[in-house]
Order: sequence, then C-alpha cells, then structure tokens
Amino acid sequence: MGTTDNAGAGTSAAGNRPVVLVTGAGRLVGIAAGIATRLAQDGWDVATTHWTPYDSRMPWGEQPEDVAELGSRLKATGARTVAVNADLTDVRTPETVFDAVNEQLGPVSALVMSHAESVDSDLLSTTVESFDRHFAVNARATWLLVREFARRLAEPGDRAVDPARIVALTSDHTTFNLPYGASKGALDRIVLAAARELAHLRVTANVINPGPVDTGWMDTELREELRLKTPLGRLGSPKDTAALVSFLLSPDGGWINGQHLFSDGGIQS
Repeated sequence: MGTTDNAGAGTSAAGNRPVVLVTGAGRLVGIAAGIATRLAQDGWDVATTHWTPYDSRMPWGEQPEDVAELGSRLKATGARTVAVNADLTDVRTPETVFDAVNEQLGPVSALVMSHAESVDSDLLSTTVESFDRHFAVNARATWLLVREFARRLAEPGDRAVDPARIVALTSDHTTFNLPYGASKGALDRIVLAAARELAHLRVTANVINPGPVDTGWMDTELREELRLKTPLGRLGSPKDTAALVSFLLSPDGGWINGQHLFSDGGIQS
C-alpha cells in the first residue's frame, strides 16, 4: 500500500496554505515533480506519491534520492510536504494515501494525478498481465483516488479552496501502445465524469494532454523527430505542464471545468 517520508516537511503552520496531492512524483525530471514545485511556489502545501518498484522496471532505474531532494526543494519554498510510497495497483492504497496526507498536512483541497504505468506494446504483443496492470494504475486507481477525494471533502464554506480541483494528465497514444493508450482513454472518461457527478460538492475536474515531454524515455533520434514536428521548435518541458496546472488550481482557473485540454505546443500528429 503506502509508506510516508517526512524528511522534507517544512515548518509553516498548518492551515496557512491549502493542501494539494500530486501523484507520480518519483523523479526530479518528471512532470509530477515540476508540478509539485510550481504549486509549492504558488503557496500550496504539497503531498506527493511515488512507487520505486515501477522505476526499477524502467530504463532510468531507481532514483530514491530524488524523492528526498524534491522534498527539500518544496520545503525551501515554505511548503509543508509529505511523500508517500504508494502501490496504486492495490485497491486499498488511495484510502491509506489520503489518511497519511490528512494526518500530516490536513484536508486535501486539490488532487493532481500524474501517475502512470507506461510500457509500450501493440495489439499482438501485449500480455494480459500488462493490460491489467495498466488499467489498474491508470484507470482504476484514478477512479479510486477521485472517489476518496470526494468522500473526504469538507463543506464548501469550510474549505481552503472553493471549488475544489481535480486535474489529471492523459495521452492520445493509440497505435503500438495499446494498454497505455486504452487505459488513458478510460482515465479521461472517469475524470470528465467527475465534473458533472461531483457538481453537488463544488468540484472542477479537467484533463490535460501535455504531448511528448522528454523525461528520460526518448532517444536522440526521437527527440529530434518530435522537435521538428512542433511549430515552436522545441519539446515541451515539465514546467510547461506545471504552468497550466497552476492556472487551473488558481482562483482565475475556477471557471474551467469538464475540459480535455491540450498543452503540447501544437505538435503535428
């Protein structure tokens, strides 16, 4: 399920800053770490999740020092922070994550989901095990996190942020990426449904497609190919995605709801 790491906890008094939970923040080069850093600079206390065994299966390998370093960077902004090692294939994990965050930082006012299982395979090569794992992490865990967030929301008049906010990162991958693309499509439907079904709780819910962001998975050839397809002549960065998340969680972003947004520099498909 999940364990917590308070090494990066700051000293600001509880209640001075709203609390956001950002999932998938296991590496400093990742989009989630960029989002967490930006939101801490914006004045949020930031809880994060990560899952080290996933990184160990990826080409970049485990980078356990990144979690502690991210905590230190968040603390440097004045934010309180807690990191939870969370296995999102376990249906009990969302509840234990929210328990840990609530105990350490207080009630969560915004949920930003940047976690993902992402292993390329096509229609013929995908295994049932891989398919099920992708849907467990990318779709089922998203639903359970949204549900847990909604169950714990305070009344609007008692909140640090109103309306409460949900943001999830998605993808439009289809060919040669069956389990990832299909499970991200399911994520879209779950999150956009929240914009309507949680209206009585005064919640906004939006999905962001950040396009291809090089967080260690691109080789030189692919990086150049994608750069040339982007009108602005560069690849997207975690800071680009973080800027849009920052807006959606700001007072000015409170009217954006139920939207599938692209923040990809206009890349050609």
